[in-house]
Amino acid sequence: MALQFDLVVIGSGPGGYVAAIRAAQLGLKVGVVERESLGGICLNWGCIPTKALLKTAQVYEYLLHAQDYGLTVGQPGFDFAAVIKRSRGVADGMSKGINFLFKKNKIEVVNGTGKLLAPGKVEVTKPDGTKETVEAKNIILATGARARQLPNLPIDDKKIIGYRKAMTPDSLPKSMVVVGSGAIGVEFAYFYRSMGTEVTIVEYLPRIVPVEDEEISRQMEKSYKKMGINILTSAEVTKVDTTSGPGCNVFIKTAKGEQQIACDVVLSAVGVQTNLENIGLEELGIKVEKGRVLVDDFYQTNVPGIFAIGDIIPGPALAHVASAEGIICVEKITGHNPEPLNYTNIPGCTYAQPEIASVGYTEAEAKAKGYDIRVGKFPFSASGKAAAAGAKDGFVKVIFDKKYGEWLGAHMIGANVTEMIAEVVVARKLETTGHEIIKSVHPHPTMSEAIMEAAAAAYDEVIHL
Repeated sequence: MALQFDLVVIGSGPGGYVAAIRAAQLGLKVGVVERESLGGICLNWGCIPTKALLKTAQVYEYLLHAQDYGLTVGQPGFDFAAVIKRSRGVADGMSKGINFLFKKNKIEVVNGTGKLLAPGKVEVTKPDGTKETVEAKNIILATGARARQLPNLPIDDKKIIGYRKAMTPDSLPKSMVVVGSGAIGVEFAYFYRSMGTEVTIVEYLPRIVPVEDEEISRQMEKSYKKMGINILTSAEVTKVDTTSGPGCNVFIKTAKGEQQIACDVVLSAVGVQTNLENIGLEELGIKVEKGRVLVDDFYQTNVPGIFAIGDIIPGPALAHVASAEGIICVEKITGHNPEPLNYTNIPGCTYAQPEIASVGYTEAEAKAKGYDIRVGKFPFSASGKAAAAGAKDGFVKVIFDKKYGEWLGAHMIGANVTEMIAEVVVARKLETTGHEIIKSVHPHPTMSEAIMEAAAAAYDEVIHL
């Protein structure tokens, strides 16, 4: 007898587990197929454990610079194994939290690898190799993604590593080359540099964090160079020799010719690849384009009753996006009338130091769209709270449409800006104008005042510049 559900979700990452819980809240009998740990990559190998490592690095930096705050401490040190153990403990605790929520909402977990057999039918291969059939009127694919591998950077988890091994190294490397400067690359670069590793970032494009506003990239590069991180942009790793000696010899093509860098380990941080193999897409004729499953506004594939959310569909591969998609998907399945997700109002965050947070159009994108714009900037060097905190690097930049006052975008770099960006997301959702932000009293002293001041700068009303 096949297990019977109203909804089966394949994958329990931040898309899958949120979809499952929301569906259970709405009265569906839900089953979740998961081949590894509940919470998926985000909770176990991504968002959560990396933030634990980054917090350790930040605390260690505080200790190293305690004298800047008038404090006297002994020479700080660390137990690297304990640092890694703490990160894994945080991840394990969060995964257990998902298990608790599933039990609370009477969601059944089927351990194993799921594959579509037909509409309404999933075959689950258990860890011991046995197979079980699970049936449901509706199926949501939420299989996520894994680290992308380049042909010239084959990950061996010894000398060339991906993000998983970067979170659980056997020891702290003395030197590292990070290939790629997206969020994963710059976060690990910050962590390892803070702990004492000599770090070089190699970025193929002309600037680091290339999806961000150009001024953000410039500030990030300035801050990282001040930390002692070596940065090579418009550069390409052509080959890594792992055979001569205990470390690596990295061959890098730059505008000035080929360079070679010797290091202990290379971290490949060149994006993610969707998990679409062997889940039954081809057999059922589910449409895929450029490695992503095609869906409508409510995540229905071209096959009735089969839906897809998260990293495997077009759009930003972010945990909070997957969660929002899961909620919208199950609300539509259960006969509600959810609003389609506005993908132009999705915040992006990078949790290095300084942090980066952004939403909406960059200045270049707004101009390319034909907007006549107002731009306001407020540096944290002029913020009382930032000065008191010893975190004066960075700024807030806001972009408004001159004609209607529409808030087109916001870009921040500095301490705690990932906590500040939500104000902009909500304000843009409510179609707030620049004048309304200026006239909304912000508490003093706070970092968030910089948003109000930047808006005032856009309208030539700024007080503290």
